[in-house]
Amino acid sequence: MKLLVAGDARVDAGKTTFAAGLLASLSDAVGFKPRAGNDYWFDHDDVAAALDEGRLYGKDVATLAAAASEGGDLREERLNPVHRFWRPTPDRTGLLGESGRTFLVDRVTTPEGPQFVVNGAAEAAGLLPDVVRQSLPLAEAPRVRTVDGFNELMAEQYLPAFERITERIADTDPAVVESYSDIALPVEGIAFDAVAVVGPTRARIYDGQRYTKACEIASGSAREGQLEERVDRVIEMIEPVSTHDLTPLTSDGRADPSTVADRYEPVYESLLDVALRTA
Repeated sequence: MKLLVAGDARVDAGKTTFAAGLLASLSDAVGFKPRAGNDYWFDHDDVAAALDEGRLYGKDVATLAAAASEGGDLREERLNPVHRFWRPTPDRTGLLGESGRTFLVDRVTTPEGPQFVVNGAAEAAGLLPDVVRQSLPLAEAPRVRTVDGFNELMAEQYLPAFERITERIADTDPAVVESYSDIALPVEGIAFDAVAVVGPTRARIYDGQRYTKACEIASGSAREGQLEERVDRVIEMIEPVSTHDLTPLTSDGRADPSTVADRYEPVYESLLDVALRTA
């Protein structure tokens, strides 16, 4: 069984809380977040905690790893093969066209372990904090300074990382995949049985095949642009199987996946009913 949790808002949609509760309600499930990122300013506590370990990962994937049966060393890196580290840069456009923020370092999980990629242009401009340089093994990390250079490295390291995580998701049953931001599909090549689109106050449940087909139509083909298609563009083409109100949770409740599982049990049951009809 393959379940996707996507969000209808760029921030604070509640995807991770919902996905962690779903993992707690299932047996022997593994949660994946193929793409993730955090910000030196807005997520400073999370960044500092990871850097103290000489690592780069985010709170979301740590929550998924803790809620599921995944164990062992570097579990966050295995569940999240590409993690991007940002910082706000008002009145500046980043190397990749980012407005108001700039990517500093990417962590890519390879068979040999985590590898890092440094934005050389940002480093030259003095945007890379000293604590990052001191905490991560960046001396031998490749520097990218142009979009063309980044695209070459993407083909060499990033795409194989996504292929490996796709294979692992395909081999995992049940698997819960959390998307990033408000992107409709975080990874290609997975036949999702059911999809939950989560936002403040509600969750909408979709048939996985219909959702994937809508992504293909929105993208223009089965492959072009899928990874960056927005959720709102996709779900305007299809009707949900069901819509459910989500009651607010306290911070302690959100931090406990079993509490989330109990509170949202009817929603998870609806999601699983759709998935079992598809499977």
